[in-house]
Amino acid sequence: MAKNYPLSMLSVGSSAIIQSSDDTYSMKRRLLDLGFSAGAKVKCIQSAPCGDPIAYSIRGTIIALRNDTAQKIIVENIEGVD
Repeated sequence: MAKNYPLSMLSVGSSAIIQSSDDTYSMKRRLLDLGFSAGAKVKCIQSAPCGDPIAYSIRGTIIALRNDTAQKIIVENIEGVD
């Protein structure tokens, strides 16, 4: 069963599908430009030693996001997505 939660809670090595983002227009536009759009598959690649920022693989590239930004992106964990 699928469960929605913030991207910041995705554990290293896990993948999910982006559902939505809840942020200001300018930040939402920036996230869209980076590939963080609804329906995109995202994988948590690595976390900094202190846990912030976290590197995510999306659309063939790796992007690091701070936790405060990643908390505003809602993802759906789907079994079998890698």
